[in-house]
Amino acid sequence: MLKPHLFLKPTRETTRLYLTIGGRELLRAVLPPPGPYFQTRSAPLLLEALALWLQHPLSVVLCAADGDDSSALGLSDGFGFGHQTVHYDVEVVDPAQRLRGLGSFADLRRLQLRGVR
Repeated sequence: MLKPHLFLKPTRETTRLYLTIGGRELLRAVLPPPGPYFQTRSAPLLLEALALWLQHPLSVVLCAADGDDSSALGLSDGFGFGHQTVHYDVEVVDPAQRLRGLGSFADLRRLQLRGVR
């Protein structure tokens, strides 16, 4: 089985997820942003659950507008380095790439086509 890739983009309005395996789209989701009572284990547990469901570790690309958005999910440290576990490996993408759009997912598809991980 090919390695699943999850592209995650948290913003102040939403948190978007785009999951592919071998270039084939499996999942698109738009979730609320982390709120004031957000449990920092929620995002890691979601990634672990997806990895267990797919029976393969995830390669996660986290694209965040600022450090606060990325570290609020509990998937990276305050220095911009992604966490690595048995279930997933997070790579934080440079926010200067200026990805746009909340609805089309074209920006996340471009990352996938570009061959990030």
